[in-house]
Amino acid sequence: MRSLSNIVATILLFASGCIGLSDPMPAPNVPITPRRIFNLPADPNLPSLFLIGDSTVRNGAGRGDGGQWGWGDFLAPYFNTNELNVVNRALGGTSSRTFYRDQWLAVKALLKPGDFVILQFGHNDASPINDTNRARGTIPGVGDESQIITNLITRKVEEVHSFGWYVTKFVTDVKAQGATAIICSPIPHKQHWENGRDFASLAGWDAQVASNTGALFFDLTLVITDAYQQAGREKVETYFADKGTHTSDLGAQVNAACVIAGLKGLPGNLLGAFLSAQGEAIAPFIPSAAVPSTESPSTNHPIHP
Repeated sequence: MRSLSNIVATILLFASGCIGLSDPMPAPNVPITPRRIFNLPADPNLPSLFLIGDSTVRNGAGRGDGGQWGWGDFLAPYFNTNELNVVNRALGGTSSRTFYRDQWLAVKALLKPGDFVILQFGHNDASPINDTNRARGTIPGVGDESQIITNLITRKVEEVHSFGWYVTKFVTDVKAQGATAIICSPIPHKQHWENGRDFASLAGWDAQVASNTGALFFDLTLVITDAYQQAGREKVETYFADKGTHTSDLGAQVNAACVIAGLKGLPGNLLGAFLSAQGEAIAPFIPSAAVPSTESPSTNHPIHP
């Protein structure tokens, strides 16, 4: 069997939106086991790159449960992990609200000056604000409005804020620790890339928070949409392990390459010094054209599965 690096490199060749090739090449249909998930910094003396988000970043325990993988499961090989820890703390099922409430304190305690945090939320933020299932939704937008509820799951009184309020809290906390916050918009659904773009509203809210707080932002939804459009419908079908939200191992690898392309397009390429040879091979993303939204004008905060 070919080495992981060779297989991944071959897979990345077809994603011309991410590496700038003009002619897509076929990817091998080979199951790949990624590196172990770094839930804690392997070397606390090194700078760390923390990933926070939902199951599209890390599904389950990072074992590809149900054939579903997140892009964070395949990001470490793009970096020299002798110089940078890659710490995937994303958790499936979370929204910006529930991650901030239940997970963030433990992650924040690990941050130190010189670290980086990539945050990607949105897939679950359109869920109900209060129900007996997960009660994880947020208020649309970036405003200061809030809603007091008695959580039907925890039975506790909870103040629910806007999506942008939670993202702002993440960024503020990251900067207070002397680390760098990088916001990215969510990966697109299988149904929302071919004739337009997904998550236009959320990407706008992310960009607004970045502008307000001085955080970095790249539109991962658009980076991946561009790659999918160049790969074509038949190939993109193999990138998903369910009806349209969670990626297969192949899709997660493609998306990880797109994350690197998006990062390299940021001003200053702050993570460039830590890239491995595999990461160096990825070209910065350059938008080819404006992509229209697939969202209904009357529904700027669509419900996602």
